[in-house]
Amino acid sequence: MTEQSFAGRKAVSISRLSEHVGEEVLVQGWLYNMRSKGKLHFLMLRDGSGIVQAIMFKGNVSEDSFAEAKGLTQESSLRVIGSVKADDRAPGGVELDVSELHPVHIAEPYPISPKEHGAHFLLEHRHLWLRSKKQSAIMRIRDEVIRGIRDFFHERDFLCVDSPIFTPNACEGTSTLFEVEYFDEKAYLTQSGQLYGEASAMAMGKVYVFGPTFRAEKSKTRRHLTEFWMVEPEAAFHDLEDVMCLAEDFVASIVSRVLENRQSDLADLERDTSKLEAAAKTPYPRLTYDAAVDILNEEGHEFSYGEDFGAPHETALGERFDRPVLIHRWPAEIKAFYMKRDPDNPKLALGVDMIASEGYGELVGGAQREDDAQALADRIKEHELPEEAFRWFLDLRRFGSVPHGGFGLGLERTIAWICGVEHLRECIPFPRMLHRIYP
Repeated sequence: MTEQSFAGRKAVSISRLSEHVGEEVLVQGWLYNMRSKGKLHFLMLRDGSGIVQAIMFKGNVSEDSFAEAKGLTQESSLRVIGSVKADDRAPGGVELDVSELHPVHIAEPYPISPKEHGAHFLLEHRHLWLRSKKQSAIMRIRDEVIRGIRDFFHERDFLCVDSPIFTPNACEGTSTLFEVEYFDEKAYLTQSGQLYGEASAMAMGKVYVFGPTFRAEKSKTRRHLTEFWMVEPEAAFHDLEDVMCLAEDFVASIVSRVLENRQSDLADLERDTSKLEAAAKTPYPRLTYDAAVDILNEEGHEFSYGEDFGAPHETALGERFDRPVLIHRWPAEIKAFYMKRDPDNPKLALGVDMIASEGYGELVGGAQREDDAQALADRIKEHELPEEAFRWFLDLRRFGSVPHGGFGLGLERTIAWICGVEHLRECIPFPRMLHRIYP
Protein backbone atom coordinates (compact mmCIF):
# COMPACT_ATOMS: atom_id res chain seq x y z
CA MET A 1 0.00 0.00 0.00
CA THR A 2 1.24 3.49 -0.87
CA GLU A 3 0.08 6.71 0.69
CA GLN A 4 -2.40 7.31 -2.12
CA SER A 5 -3.79 3.80 -2.58
CA PHE A 6 -5.64 1.20 -0.52
CA ALA A 7 -6.95 -2.28 -1.27
CA GLY A 8 -5.59 -1.98 -4.79
CA ARG A 9 -7.42 1.25 -5.51
CA LYS A 10 -6.03 4.75 -6.04
CA ALA A 11 -7.56 7.54 -4.01
CA VAL A 12 -9.72 10.07 -5.83
CA SER A 13 -10.19 13.62 -4.55
CA ILE A 14 -13.78 14.56 -3.80
CA SER A 15 -13.49 17.53 -6.14
CA ARG A 16 -12.81 15.10 -9.00
CA LEU A 17 -15.51 12.51 -8.30
CA SER A 18 -17.67 13.87 -11.13
CA GLU A 19 -14.99 12.55 -13.52
CA HIS A 20 -15.57 9.00 -12.22
CA VAL A 21 -19.36 8.51 -12.44
CA GLY A 22 -20.16 4.81 -12.65
CA GLU A 23 -16.79 3.77 -11.23
CA GLU A 24 -15.89 2.29 -7.86
CA VAL A 25 -13.40 4.55 -6.13
CA LEU A 26 -11.51 5.10 -2.89
CA VAL A 27 -12.11 8.31 -0.92
CA GLN A 28 -9.91 9.16 2.05
CA GLY A 29 -11.02 11.84 4.46
CA TRP A 30 -12.85 12.79 7.62
CA LEU A 31 -16.44 12.55 8.80
CA TYR A 32 -17.96 16.02 8.63
CA ASN A 33 -21.29 14.85 10.04
CA MET A 34 -23.65 11.87 9.86
CA ARG A 35 -27.30 10.99 10.24
CA SER A 36 -28.99 7.63 10.23
CA LYS A 37 -32.44 6.45 9.19
CA GLY A 38 -33.36 2.80 9.57
CA LYS A 39 -31.11 0.76 7.29
CA LEU A 40 -29.30 3.81 5.97
CA HIS A 41 -26.36 5.89 7.17
CA PHE A 42 -25.78 9.22 5.45
CA LEU A 43 -22.13 10.17 5.91
CA MET A 44 -20.83 13.57 4.87
CA LEU A 45 -17.16 13.14 4.06
CA ARG A 46 -14.61 15.88 3.54
CA ASP A 47 -11.06 15.61 2.25
CA GLY A 48 -10.05 19.27 1.89
CA SER A 49 -11.02 19.46 -1.77
CA GLY A 50 -14.76 19.27 -1.05
CA ILE A 51 -17.57 17.41 0.68
CA VAL A 52 -19.53 14.42 -0.62
CA GLN A 53 -22.47 12.47 0.77
CA ALA A 54 -21.68 8.77 1.13
CA ILE A 55 -24.79 6.59 1.49
CA MET A 56 -24.33 3.35 3.39
CA PHE A 57 -27.16 0.82 2.90
CA LYS A 58 -27.20 -2.06 5.37
CA GLY A 59 -27.76 -4.59 2.59
CA ASN A 60 -24.65 -3.51 0.69
CA VAL A 61 -22.10 -3.85 3.50
CA SER A 62 -21.29 -6.38 6.21
CA GLU A 63 -23.27 -6.25 9.44
CA ASP A 64 -20.08 -5.50 11.38
CA SER A 65 -19.25 -2.59 9.07
CA PHE A 66 -22.78 -1.15 9.35
CA ALA A 67 -22.65 -1.43 13.14
CA GLU A 68 -19.16 0.05 13.26
CA ALA A 69 -20.40 3.13 11.40
CA LYS A 70 -22.78 3.89 14.29
CA GLY A 71 -19.75 4.51 16.51
CA LEU A 72 -18.16 7.09 14.24
CA THR A 73 -17.68 10.55 15.70
CA GLN A 74 -17.29 13.91 14.02
CA GLU A 75 -13.82 14.24 12.43
CA SER A 76 -13.08 10.52 12.62
CA SER A 77 -10.75 9.64 9.76
CA LEU A 78 -11.97 7.11 7.20
CA ARG A 79 -11.29 5.26 4.01
CA VAL A 80 -14.46 4.63 2.02
CA ILE A 81 -14.84 2.53 -1.11
CA GLY A 82 -17.96 3.00 -3.17
CA SER A 83 -19.55 3.67 -6.54
CA VAL A 84 -19.90 7.23 -7.80
CA LYS A 85 -23.45 8.14 -8.82
CA ALA A 86 -24.61 11.34 -10.49
CA ASP A 87 -27.16 13.39 -8.54
CA ASP A 88 -27.84 17.00 -9.48
CA ARG A 89 -29.22 17.72 -6.02
CA ALA A 90 -26.01 16.69 -4.25
CA PRO A 91 -22.97 18.92 -3.59
CA GLY A 92 -20.69 18.59 -6.59
CA GLY A 93 -23.41 16.76 -8.48
CA VAL A 94 -22.44 13.28 -7.19
CA GLU A 95 -22.96 10.87 -4.32
CA LEU A 96 -21.06 7.81 -3.17
CA ASP A 97 -22.78 4.42 -2.79
CA VAL A 98 -20.68 2.77 -0.05
CA SER A 99 -19.50 -0.83 -0.37
CA GLU A 100 -16.67 -0.75 2.19
CA LEU A 101 -15.94 1.42 5.22
CA HIS A 102 -12.52 1.39 6.90
CA PRO A 103 -12.13 3.65 9.96
CA VAL A 104 -8.57 4.91 10.46
CA HIS A 105 -9.03 6.77 13.75
CA ILE A 106 -12.09 7.42 15.92
CA ALA A 107 -11.90 11.05 16.97
CA GLU A 108 -12.37 12.24 20.54
CA PRO A 109 -15.41 14.50 21.20
CA TYR A 110 -14.94 17.46 18.87
CA PRO A 111 -14.76 20.86 20.59
CA ILE A 112 -16.29 22.85 17.73
CA SER A 113 -20.00 22.09 17.56
CA PRO A 114 -22.85 23.56 15.46
CA LYS A 115 -23.65 26.00 18.29
CA GLU A 116 -22.32 29.56 18.17
CA HIS A 117 -18.75 30.03 19.38
CA GLY A 118 -17.06 33.33 20.15
CA ALA A 119 -14.16 34.69 18.10
CA HIS A 120 -11.65 34.04 20.91
CA PHE A 121 -12.65 30.37 21.15
CA LEU A 122 -12.47 29.87 17.40
CA LEU A 123 -9.07 31.56 17.13
CA GLU A 124 -7.74 29.48 20.04
CA HIS A 125 -8.88 26.44 18.04
CA ARG A 126 -7.84 27.79 14.64
CA HIS A 127 -6.10 24.49 13.87
CA LEU A 128 -9.52 22.83 14.03
CA TRP A 129 -11.65 25.75 12.81
CA LEU A 130 -9.88 25.47 9.44
CA ARG A 131 -11.80 22.22 8.89
CA SER A 132 -15.18 23.95 8.71
CA LYS A 133 -16.89 24.36 5.35
CA LYS A 134 -16.58 28.13 5.12
CA GLN A 135 -12.99 28.31 6.35
CA SER A 136 -11.96 25.58 3.91
CA ALA A 137 -13.70 27.48 1.10
CA ILE A 138 -11.72 30.62 1.95
CA MET A 139 -8.46 28.64 1.87
CA ARG A 140 -9.31 27.17 -1.53
CA ILE A 141 -10.06 30.65 -2.86
CA ARG A 142 -6.77 31.84 -1.38
CA ASP A 143 -4.99 29.10 -3.31
CA GLU A 144 -6.82 30.11 -6.49
CA VAL A 145 -5.82 33.74 -6.01
CA ILE A 146 -2.18 32.79 -5.46
CA ARG A 147 -2.08 30.65 -8.59
CA GLY A 148 -3.81 33.45 -10.50
CA ILE A 149 -1.19 35.95 -9.32
CA ARG A 150 1.67 33.81 -10.52
CA ASP A 151 0.00 33.03 -13.86
CA PHE A 152 -0.82 36.70 -14.51
CA PHE A 153 2.76 37.83 -14.11
CA HIS A 154 4.27 34.81 -15.86
CA GLU A 155 2.10 35.49 -18.91
CA ARG A 156 3.38 39.08 -18.98
CA ASP A 157 7.07 38.13 -18.71
CA PHE A 158 7.53 39.22 -15.11
CA LEU A 159 10.16 37.26 -13.20
CA CYS A 160 9.54 36.24 -9.59
CA VAL A 161 12.52 37.48 -7.57
CA ASP A 162 12.46 37.11 -3.79
CA SER A 163 13.41 39.95 -1.46
CA PRO A 164 15.01 39.34 1.96
CA ILE A 165 12.89 39.13 5.10
CA PHE A 166 15.71 40.50 7.28
CA THR A 167 16.46 44.12 6.34
CA PRO A 168 18.91 46.69 7.77
CA ASN A 169 16.54 49.62 7.32
CA ALA A 170 12.91 50.69 7.15
CA CYS A 171 10.95 50.93 3.93
CA GLU A 172 8.03 53.05 5.14
CA GLY A 173 9.01 54.62 8.45
CA THR A 174 10.43 53.17 11.65
CA SER A 175 7.39 53.16 13.93
CA THR A 176 5.90 49.91 12.65
CA LEU A 177 9.01 47.73 12.51
CA PHE A 178 9.73 44.49 14.34
CA GLU A 179 13.31 44.81 15.52
CA VAL A 180 15.35 41.60 15.90
CA GLU A 181 18.88 40.76 16.95
CA TYR A 182 21.03 39.90 13.96
CA PHE A 183 24.26 38.57 15.45
CA ASP A 184 26.04 41.73 16.68
CA GLU A 185 23.77 44.29 15.01
CA LYS A 186 20.11 45.24 14.68
CA ALA A 187 17.87 44.13 11.86
CA TYR A 188 14.18 44.37 11.09
CA LEU A 189 11.50 42.09 9.69
CA THR A 190 10.58 43.44 6.30
CA GLN A 191 7.63 45.79 5.86
CA SER A 192 7.82 45.40 2.09
CA GLY A 193 9.93 43.74 -0.57
CA GLN A 194 9.68 46.82 -2.78
CA LEU A 195 13.11 48.44 -2.36
CA TYR A 196 14.90 45.23 -3.24
CA GLY A 197 12.31 44.69 -5.97
CA GLU A 198 13.49 47.92 -7.55
CA ALA A 199 17.04 46.59 -7.64
CA SER A 200 15.81 43.36 -9.22
CA ALA A 201 13.82 45.33 -11.81
CA MET A 202 16.94 47.24 -12.83
CA ALA A 203 18.57 43.86 -13.47
CA MET A 204 15.67 41.88 -14.95
CA GLY A 205 13.33 44.56 -16.33
CA LYS A 206 10.00 43.32 -14.95
CA VAL A 207 9.80 41.44 -11.65
CA TYR A 208 7.45 40.69 -8.80
CA VAL A 209 8.14 39.92 -5.16
CA PHE A 210 5.70 37.63 -3.37
CA GLY A 211 6.11 36.81 0.29
CA PRO A 212 5.30 37.57 3.92
CA THR A 213 5.62 41.07 5.34
CA PHE A 214 5.43 42.35 8.90
CA ARG A 215 3.94 45.50 10.44
CA ALA A 216 4.17 46.28 14.16
CA GLU A 217 1.12 48.55 14.22
CA LYS A 218 -0.74 48.14 17.51
CA SER A 219 -4.07 47.97 15.75
CA LYS A 220 -7.03 45.75 16.56
CA THR A 221 -9.18 46.57 13.53
CA ARG A 222 -10.62 43.94 11.24
CA ARG A 223 -8.38 45.25 8.44
CA HIS A 224 -5.02 44.59 10.11
CA LEU A 225 -2.67 41.66 10.61
CA THR A 226 0.88 41.83 11.91
CA GLU A 227 2.01 39.17 9.43
CA PHE A 228 0.50 39.15 5.97
CA TRP A 229 1.41 38.40 2.38
CA MET A 230 2.13 40.99 -0.29
CA VAL A 231 2.64 40.73 -4.03
CA GLU A 232 4.75 43.60 -5.33
CA PRO A 233 5.44 43.98 -9.06
CA GLU A 234 8.12 46.43 -10.12
CA ALA A 235 8.88 47.35 -13.72
CA ALA A 236 11.51 49.39 -15.51
CA PHE A 237 10.28 52.04 -17.96
CA HIS A 238 6.84 52.19 -16.26
CA ASP A 239 5.31 55.57 -15.41
CA LEU A 240 2.26 56.19 -13.21
CA GLU A 241 -0.17 55.51 -16.06
CA ASP A 242 1.52 52.16 -16.76
CA VAL A 243 1.33 51.28 -13.06
CA MET A 244 -2.39 52.07 -12.87
CA CYS A 245 -3.18 50.05 -16.01
CA LEU A 246 -1.19 47.09 -14.69
CA ALA A 247 -2.94 47.26 -11.31
CA GLU A 248 -6.48 47.29 -12.70
CA ASP A 249 -5.74 44.50 -15.20
CA PHE A 250 -4.20 42.48 -12.39
CA VAL A 251 -7.10 42.78 -9.94
CA ALA A 252 -9.69 42.19 -12.68
CA SER A 253 -7.80 39.05 -13.74
CA ILE A 254 -7.80 37.64 -10.19
CA VAL A 255 -11.53 38.27 -9.74
CA SER A 256 -12.31 36.70 -13.14
CA ARG A 257 -10.33 33.61 -12.26
CA VAL A 258 -12.08 33.07 -8.94
CA LEU A 259 -15.49 33.57 -10.55
CA GLU A 260 -14.59 31.02 -13.21
CA ASN A 261 -13.04 28.33 -11.01
CA ARG A 262 -14.46 28.69 -7.48
CA GLN A 263 -18.21 29.09 -7.85
CA SER A 264 -18.98 26.28 -5.37
CA ASP A 265 -16.74 27.84 -2.72
CA LEU A 266 -18.29 31.26 -3.27
CA ALA A 267 -21.70 29.61 -2.87
CA ASP A 268 -20.62 28.00 0.43
CA LEU A 269 -19.65 31.51 1.58
CA GLU A 270 -23.03 32.85 0.37
CA ARG A 271 -21.15 35.47 -1.62
CA ASP A 272 -23.20 37.72 -3.88
CA THR A 273 -21.14 37.19 -7.03
CA SER A 274 -23.02 39.87 -8.97
CA LYS A 275 -21.00 42.40 -6.96
CA LEU A 276 -17.77 40.82 -8.18
CA GLU A 277 -18.73 40.61 -11.83
CA ALA A 278 -18.29 44.37 -12.34
CA ALA A 279 -14.83 44.18 -10.79
CA ALA A 280 -13.84 41.57 -13.36
CA LYS A 281 -14.09 44.25 -16.05
CA THR A 282 -11.83 47.19 -16.79
CA PRO A 283 -11.31 50.10 -16.88
CA TYR A 284 -11.77 51.08 -13.25
CA PRO A 285 -12.83 54.62 -12.33
CA ARG A 286 -10.01 57.05 -11.50
CA LEU A 287 -9.99 60.12 -9.27
CA THR A 288 -7.28 62.53 -8.25
CA TYR A 289 -6.79 62.93 -4.52
CA ASP A 290 -8.24 66.46 -4.85
CA ALA A 291 -11.39 65.12 -6.52
CA ALA A 292 -11.75 62.42 -3.86
CA VAL A 293 -11.52 65.05 -1.10
CA ASP A 294 -14.23 67.07 -2.82
CA ILE A 295 -16.50 64.02 -2.87
CA LEU A 296 -15.92 63.35 0.84
CA ASN A 297 -16.70 66.96 1.73
CA GLU A 298 -19.80 67.00 -0.47
CA GLU A 299 -21.07 63.89 1.31
CA GLY A 300 -20.57 65.46 4.72
CA HIS A 301 -17.50 63.53 5.89
CA GLU A 302 -15.16 65.47 8.13
CA PHE A 303 -11.86 65.60 6.32
CA SER A 304 -8.97 68.05 6.10
CA TYR A 305 -7.00 68.37 2.90
CA GLY A 306 -3.53 66.86 3.21
CA GLU A 307 -4.52 63.99 5.48
CA ASP A 308 -4.43 60.33 4.56
CA PHE A 309 -7.75 58.52 4.21
CA GLY A 310 -8.95 56.55 7.19
CA ALA A 311 -11.19 53.48 7.07
CA PRO A 312 -14.46 55.52 7.01
CA HIS A 313 -13.19 57.62 4.09
CA GLU A 314 -12.03 54.57 2.12
CA THR A 315 -15.40 52.94 2.76
CA ALA A 316 -17.30 56.02 1.56
CA LEU A 317 -15.25 56.26 -1.64
CA GLY A 318 -15.39 52.50 -2.30
CA GLU A 319 -19.15 52.34 -1.88
CA ARG A 320 -19.63 55.07 -4.48
CA PHE A 321 -18.59 52.75 -7.32
CA ASP A 322 -19.50 49.22 -8.42
CA ARG A 323 -15.84 48.27 -8.84
CA PRO A 324 -12.50 49.36 -7.34
CA VAL A 325 -11.51 53.00 -7.77
CA LEU A 326 -7.99 54.35 -8.33
CA ILE A 327 -7.05 57.48 -6.33
CA HIS A 328 -3.91 59.11 -7.74
CA ARG A 329 -1.65 62.17 -7.27
CA TRP A 330 -1.46 62.48 -3.49
CA PRO A 331 0.04 65.23 -1.32
CA ALA A 332 3.74 64.43 -1.25
CA GLU A 333 3.99 65.11 2.49
CA ILE A 334 1.92 62.03 3.38
CA LYS A 335 3.57 59.65 0.93
CA ALA A 336 6.83 57.72 1.06
CA PHE A 337 10.16 59.37 0.31
CA TYR A 338 10.79 57.25 -2.79
CA MET A 339 7.75 58.44 -4.75
CA LYS A 340 8.41 60.71 -7.72
CA ARG A 341 6.91 64.20 -7.62
CA ASP A 342 4.42 65.36 -10.23
CA PRO A 343 6.36 67.59 -12.67
CA ASP A 344 3.23 69.74 -13.07
CA ASN A 345 2.87 70.21 -9.30
CA PRO A 346 5.84 69.25 -7.07
CA LYS A 347 3.59 69.30 -4.01
CA LEU A 348 1.97 66.10 -5.34
CA ALA A 349 3.45 62.59 -5.47
CA LEU A 350 2.84 60.30 -8.44
CA GLY A 351 1.26 57.71 -6.18
CA VAL A 352 -1.91 55.66 -6.50
CA ASP A 353 -4.14 53.72 -4.11
CA MET A 354 -6.81 51.30 -5.26
CA ILE A 355 -9.85 51.29 -3.00
CA ALA A 356 -12.07 48.21 -3.10
CA SER A 357 -15.82 48.36 -3.59
CA GLU A 358 -18.21 47.35 -0.78
CA GLY A 359 -16.19 49.04 1.97
CA TYR A 360 -13.13 46.77 2.03
CA GLY A 361 -10.57 49.55 1.96
CA GLU A 362 -7.24 49.77 0.19
CA LEU A 363 -6.22 46.83 -2.00
CA VAL A 364 -3.26 48.38 -3.79
CA GLY A 365 -0.70 51.07 -2.99
CA GLY A 366 1.74 52.04 -5.72
CA ALA A 367 3.66 54.79 -7.43
CA GLN A 368 6.11 55.89 -10.02
CA ARG A 369 9.46 55.86 -8.20
CA GLU A 370 11.92 58.72 -7.96
CA ASP A 371 14.60 58.01 -10.57
CA ASP A 372 16.84 61.05 -9.94
CA ALA A 373 19.73 60.28 -7.57
CA GLN A 374 20.09 63.78 -6.12
CA ALA A 375 16.35 64.22 -5.56
CA LEU A 376 16.22 60.88 -3.75
CA ALA A 377 19.31 61.69 -1.66
CA ASP A 378 17.73 64.97 -0.59
CA ARG A 379 14.56 63.20 0.53
CA ILE A 380 16.49 60.61 2.51
CA LYS A 381 18.03 63.53 4.44
CA GLU A 382 14.65 65.24 4.85
CA HIS A 383 13.19 62.09 6.37
CA GLU A 384 16.26 61.71 8.64
CA LEU A 385 16.93 58.22 7.34
CA PRO A 386 20.42 56.67 7.65
CA GLU A 387 22.18 57.54 4.39
CA GLU A 388 24.65 54.67 4.69
CA ALA A 389 21.82 52.13 4.78
CA PHE A 390 20.43 53.48 1.50
CA ARG A 391 23.69 53.78 -0.39
CA TRP A 392 22.85 50.72 -2.50
CA PHE A 393 19.37 52.15 -3.20
CA LEU A 394 20.92 55.35 -4.54
CA ASP A 395 23.27 53.29 -6.72
CA LEU A 396 20.22 52.23 -8.74
CA ARG A 397 19.88 55.88 -9.78
CA ARG A 398 23.58 56.27 -10.56
CA PHE A 399 24.05 53.35 -12.93
CA GLY A 400 21.56 53.41 -15.77
CA SER A 401 18.58 55.00 -14.06
CA VAL A 402 15.24 54.78 -15.85
CA PRO A 403 11.64 55.73 -15.05
CA HIS A 404 10.12 52.85 -13.13
CA GLY A 405 7.22 52.01 -10.90
CA GLY A 406 5.18 49.35 -9.20
CA PHE A 407 2.68 48.60 -6.47
CA GLY A 408 1.90 46.30 -3.58
CA LEU A 409 -1.29 44.30 -3.18
CA GLY A 410 -2.25 42.84 0.19
CA LEU A 411 -3.23 39.23 -0.35
CA GLU A 412 -5.48 38.78 2.68
CA ARG A 413 -7.42 42.02 2.16
CA THR A 414 -8.03 41.05 -1.46
CA ILE A 415 -9.24 37.61 -0.40
CA ALA A 416 -11.53 39.13 2.25
CA TRP A 417 -13.12 41.35 -0.40
CA ILE A 418 -13.54 38.53 -2.92
CA CYS A 419 -14.98 36.18 -0.30
CA GLY A 420 -17.16 38.83 1.30
CA VAL A 421 -15.86 38.09 4.82
CA GLU A 422 -15.51 40.81 7.41
CA HIS A 423 -12.19 39.98 9.06
CA LEU A 424 -8.75 39.48 7.52
CA ARG A 425 -8.00 36.95 10.26
CA GLU A 426 -10.11 34.39 8.38
CA CYS A 427 -8.11 34.85 5.17
CA ILE A 428 -4.77 33.45 6.34
CA PRO A 429 -4.35 29.95 7.80
CA PHE A 430 -2.92 31.07 11.16
CA PRO A 431 -3.43 34.79 11.79
CA ARG A 432 -0.91 36.87 13.71
CA MET A 433 -2.44 39.92 15.37
CA LEU A 434 -1.91 42.16 18.36
CA HIS A 435 -1.87 39.74 21.34
CA ARG A 436 -2.43 36.73 19.07
CA ILE A 437 0.44 34.35 18.30
CA TYR A 438 -1.24 31.02 19.23
CA PRO A 439 -1.61 28.49 17.77
